[in-house]
Amino acid sequence: MKIIQILTDALHLFQKLLNDLNSKRSLIYLLVLAFAVAFGVGFMLYIIDPNINSMTDGIWSAWVTMTHVGFGDVVPTSLLGRLLSATLILFGLILFSLCTAILSASLIGKNMDIWENNVRQIEQETNRIEADENAILRELARLHERMEQLENTLKAKK
Repeated sequence: MKIIQILTDALHLFQKLLNDLNSKRSLIYLLVLAFAVAFGVGFMLYIIDPNINSMTDGIWSAWVTMTHVGFGDVVPTSLLGRLLSATLILFGLILFSLCTAILSASLIGKNMDIWENNVRQIEQETNRIEADENAILRELARLHERMEQLENTLKAKK
């Protein structure tokens, strides 16, 4: 039963994360940029490198290079093709760094929302406790006054 609850909670967290990421334009722009670069560099590789025989091979080589998978089935052999692929490797590093940053910001943002809710609840509880303390202090002051009156009354009778 506990495993089902854990899986349910994990699924809800994953859904919230996906909803959060859908609302982030930066991730969408980054993915569009990645595909555009893969298509552009793939076309350039097809044009300049003799080892890449088709446009799809060029795109495949660019995508595999950019994602750092490196299958090795389609590899540029010319100097210009290798320089272009080396540049693509650096672009892939930047791409994954930005994706990681966006995901981290989304996850930290979720934790910040939870933290803000907890702080708000603590503030409400603190306000309630302060109100109760003030009521107690007023009652103590009233009792203190009554006690002084009683003491004065007892002193006057002696």
